[in-house]
Amino acid sequence: MSKKEQPIFILLLLSVAVVFLSVTNITAQKQDLKKFDVVKNESVLIPAGEFLMGSDNLKGDNPAHKVYIKSFCMDKYEVTNAQYLMFCQKTGRSLPEFWGQDLYHCSEKFPNHPVVGVSWEDAVAYAKWEGKRLPTEAEWEYAARGGLKKLDYPWGNSLTPSHANYYRPGTEGTRPVGSYSQNGYGLHDMAGNVVEWVRDIYDQDYYRKSPYKNPQGPKKGRFRVIRGGGWHSGPSCNKVFYRNALPANWVDINVGFRCAKDARGK
Repeated sequence: MSKKEQPIFILLLLSVAVVFLSVTNITAQKQDLKKFDVVKNESVLIPAGEFLMGSDNLKGDNPAHKVYIKSFCMDKYEVTNAQYLMFCQKTGRSLPEFWGQDLYHCSEKFPNHPVVGVSWEDAVAYAKWEGKRLPTEAEWEYAARGGLKKLDYPWGNSLTPSHANYYRPGTEGTRPVGSYSQNGYGLHDMAGNVVEWVRDIYDQDYYRKSPYKNPQGPKKGRFRVIRGGGWHSGPSCNKVFYRNALPANWVDINVGFRCAKDARGK
């Protein structure tokens, strides 16, 4: 694969080392959430509309191009440890790779933190169990912008610790979902906390040939797109147009997901 075709792996490869410390042999059936105040996720209706997707830079986010998105629903929050644990309990699926490791807030002790250590395949399975799906890359960026135009972040062009949970000296992992203000569409953590899997296959040049209406991503490729930046991502990686990608079976301390679904009657 040529350098041009390779996605820009900004995420630190720390997870490759910590994978061997996994404690996923803890059975989901032994975990009890009754003693915790668990946040309930909600779906928000995202109105149909046109927006300018991408950015005219030289880093794979180009060119900026107009895209029309039909209305759809997006989860208000990223999928939490509590939600994913329930999925594992009901289906028998293995717990996340880093389950039980307090350093990554990945256990039943942190029910409202976003789940990490789940692959794209895990995210798809969870979404299907919920009767939902992963958002497309175009849906994700449209929703993240929250109706604002030509801005770098869901709220403006600057990023400070009051806006989102991103990497800086002193960052200590994920925060409970909803810890920061919502964007214009009522969504939380569309920048920061965890990077999010989306449905699309990655192609650095896809924006040059993608359709105007509801693009679904390329049909072939080696990697799946991730969006949004996380607690271990710097300011540039948290911009709403920033693209990155990972293998579908990759698990990471910085990667989670949220679900979407078609709007009723659409």
